[in-house]
Amino acid sequence: MSETYKTDVEAVDALAQSYKILKSEIGKVIVGQDEVVRAVIISLFSNGHSLLVGVPGLAKTLLVSTISDVLDLDFKRIQFTPDLMPSDITGSEILDDNRNFKFNEGPLFANIVLADEINRTPPKTQAALLEAMQERSVTVAGDKHYLPNPFFVLATQNPIEQEGTYPLPEAQLDRFMFNIPLDYPTYEEELQVVKGTTTNQKVDVENVLTADQILRFQQLIRKIPIADNVLEYAVNLATKTRPNTPRATDAVNNYISWGAGPRASQYLVLGAKCHAAVNGKYSPDIEDVQAIANYVLRHRIVRNYKAEAEGISEEDIIKGLF
Repeated sequence: MSETYKTDVEAVDALAQSYKILKSEIGKVIVGQDEVVRAVIISLFSNGHSLLVGVPGLAKTLLVSTISDVLDLDFKRIQFTPDLMPSDITGSEILDDNRNFKFNEGPLFANIVLADEINRTPPKTQAALLEAMQERSVTVAGDKHYLPNPFFVLATQNPIEQEGTYPLPEAQLDRFMFNIPLDYPTYEEELQVVKGTTTNQKVDVENVLTADQILRFQQLIRKIPIADNVLEYAVNLATKTRPNTPRATDAVNNYISWGAGPRASQYLVLGAKCHAAVNGKYSPDIEDVQAIANYVLRHRIVRNYKAEAEGISEEDIIKGLF
């Protein structure tokens, strides 16, 4: 895998250890949100992008900037607004002093990009971001410019204010590996947050991993073996979400307009491999698939009117598939 580790087993042990240190460093700044932190780190090591969905004030921006500090990565934040143009995020050609055109990099050229309130900007700009996420490059004036490696987009969406927004189409939502819900902190956690943020005390976090180490861990995740029965379980889980197909359950046929595509199966397998590795296991089992299934499937299934009328959530339907 690299000069540092003699075997892949040793490398998985190192990944599990790095994950523990990462969580404890992030925990110095972020109170609670353990599930969210775990999901973001898993998607990062799996080389996938994530969509964070939560009301304002839940420290989404702080979480992402803290992760970039701990990982010693270049971080840029883009506040999406209705007047944002594609060139505002990708960059543009400008005339230099010698009257030659020179490419001026936009904020997408960073290792971690926080796309704040992605549903506030028109489809043209959303499409430019989503193309960059897929291709890992941007094309300006006919020239292709490659984005840095690793490249990881964390987009945020506010679920309550839908006026004046441009909801992401399903095909574009599919670009995100995980859809991660954020909830309010508990009373005790909020006490801790308020105590820590209303004084002049400053918390310093240490760098845990470099960009090169992250890239090597991303390659390692793909090398982790997976048993046939676990692979079949993951693919079966995705295919069960498709209404009016042989494997669909009654709940899916009753409550779902359409289900998850093949990309969901791929992300279920990759996510399960990474979930196993960060927990010190050398191969994923069915529990690892179930642990990340909600993040992978919740934005890939579309409920019908009946489900909405009866208050049946995506999570309820996914739970019924296990």
